[in-house]
Amino acid sequence: MLIEPDWPTQLTIIGQLILAMALGGLIGFERELANKPAGFRTHTLVAGAAALFMAVAAAAPAYLHASGVVEVDPLRVAAAIVTGVSFLGAGTIFRGGDGERIGGLTTAATIWMAAAVGVTVALGQLIVATGVTVIALVVLRVLGRLALHNRRRE
Repeated sequence: MLIEPDWPTQLTIIGQLILAMALGGLIGFERELANKPAGFRTHTLVAGAAALFMAVAAAAPAYLHASGVVEVDPLRVAAAIVTGVSFLGAGTIFRGGDGERIGGLTTAATIWMAAAVGVTVALGQLIVATGVTVIALVVLRVLGRLALHNRRRE
């Protein structure tokens, strides 16, 4: 093996993944309840994948310094996550049959949010990640109801 395993770090990363996936799953569950194209499983996996990429990148310098190998910039990994997840989000956006109505924007934004929550968990900002998840759920539910109420009045 090139690099000796650091079991405590690996167990920490597994714990971070579980939390990131749970928080992403909550956002996805809300999308599932709203019968949107990307739901529970998609958001869970996006948050978990983002957390995994970021956690491994954040842990890499400790491994690589110990081995005398190249340095890694975890922020470049975060930038790549944003780009990759943007493609997933774009896939959830669609144009209606009339050509004027565009749908899926909120779901695309929640996929992006799930990835951000995953990165935040991987960087050890557990309270921030949990708080942002709660705020996202409030935005989706409360503001969603307000928007629906507003559309009915028109």
